[in-house]
Amino acid sequence: MDFFFEIHKDLPREGPGDSESTRRAFRKLSALPEEPVILNVGSGPGAQTLDLAEISDGVIYAVDTHQPFLDRLQEKVIASGMDKRIHVLHQSMKELQFPPASFDLIWSEGAIYIMGFEAGLRAWKPLLKPGGYIAITELTWLKPDPPAEVKEFWNEGYPSMKSMEENLEIIHACDYYLIDYFVLPNSSWTDDYYQPMQARISMLREQYQSEPDRLQQLDFELEEINIFNKYHEWYGYVFYIMQTK
Repeated sequence: MDFFFEIHKDLPREGPGDSESTRRAFRKLSALPEEPVILNVGSGPGAQTLDLAEISDGVIYAVDTHQPFLDRLQEKVIASGMDKRIHVLHQSMKELQFPPASFDLIWSEGAIYIMGFEAGLRAWKPLLKPGGYIAITELTWLKPDPPAEVKEFWNEGYPSMKSMEENLEIIHACDYYLIDYFVLPNSSWTDDYYQPMQARISMLREQYQSEPDRLQQLDFELEEINIFNKYHEWYGYVFYIMQTK
């Protein structure tokens, strides 16, 4: 994991996403209070945290378990002058330390897979106020019967990935109203994630050229990019926006 974080160090984002998709999802929250209390689960270095602060007048609690990400986010928060509105906390999404009904909105981009889609939706729901919202992105199969190569890759990388139809059924089973859902554009994978990662992989390959184990891990990260370039029409991140009943 230490080398994984070295590969991902200083990337603009720690997974696919983009500011416009964050804003598009936020615009769907029509009944949100003027000054909402927001929980950003799995904030990473906080690109979406800062977006949420810009497009809302709310107070945001950003939680993650990787302290270097939190340190980077805290630096950005202080530099932006938002330290009274954004609180950066070291907490696990599996053991969130907040009272029930604390939040108007729970937001999580590219992180709920750590718990599992259904497990996360169920575990976080008690933290929402009545009528509160949850907006998440989740890696999702977009078409049935994917080619063997991409299916094998993601069966190893994320074996519990489901189709949109299956995720919509889970949302219903967890007793949420579905507000909307949409697929993130390909640029959300490339611009702030894969392109800077490729540059970092090239740099690390030179640095660790005599260490086969490191080179193998770099090859795996590069394979993910190659799989996306070949098969991106079969899978993607989907923004799911829902509300408690």
